[in-house]
Amino acid sequence: MTGIRGAAAITGAASGIGRALAIELASRGCDLALADRDEAGLKALVAEIGGARKISVHRVDVGQAGDIAQFAADAVAAHPALCIVINNAGVALMGSFEEIDQAQMDWLFDINFWGVVHGTRAFLPHLKTKPEAHIVNLSSIFGIIAPPGQSAYAAAKFAVRGFSESVRHELAVAGSPVRLSVVHPGGVATAIARNSRTGVGVTDNARRAQSIERFEAAARTTPKDAALRIIRGIEKNEPRILIGNDARFMDLLQRFRPGTYWAPLQRKLEKMARGT
Repeated sequence: MTGIRGAAAITGAASGIGRALAIELASRGCDLALADRDEAGLKALVAEIGGARKISVHRVDVGQAGDIAQFAADAVAAHPALCIVINNAGVALMGSFEEIDQAQMDWLFDINFWGVVHGTRAFLPHLKTKPEAHIVNLSSIFGIIAPPGQSAYAAAKFAVRGFSESVRHELAVAGSPVRLSVVHPGGVATAIARNSRTGVGVTDNARRAQSIERFEAAARTTPKDAALRIIRGIEKNEPRILIGNDARFMDLLQRFRPGTYWAPLQRKLEKMARGT
């Protein structure tokens, strides 16, 4: 897009990157359709932004296709100029493949992958009516590399990447006015690790605390900086948006060592956790 204007729909808007995106987009003149399960968080966000922009608030569980379809209908009705959709909502799950059960994996996929698919499908017909429009789908650096203990999360984020790249190519071939960016954040200082679920087979409680500690030590990008990077990517119609020096390093390492990147990366992450 040549500039930020109109209105934007954001899922997972009550906290983290979604919240920062709402604040930054509002400051640039965007009206907003904000979706989350956390209604109190949404109300607090609206109060912080103030009354300069038109903002609609929607309680949405992105794991439910019906919720997303209703969100799209309500958001478009409230904001006919809506031309940006950011499928941001996501969750985390700690545990190896053998430690998580199928129900937990299904829960994560419903939110992290199918939420993106349903959000794209629900809003696309409206976006195609606009002279310019943009879809932003949140993957992760774990949609480029796959660490141990993240089998469900990495699988979903790899799926978001593949889905988004294919749809982007389809839109380009069709000459559509809709652009699509897929975002790969590295460590961003949000509460996703603290809010993560733990696999039913994880019996060592200390592992969870250690995992959270390591994530927070390595998560050096602020949500605001992540939001600013995404907005710049929208403005420049960037197909892939990497966020953070860590994401850029991991992406490069994977390109040079696609089958053997984990051992050197693990050593680097351990040094970062120790602050050395």
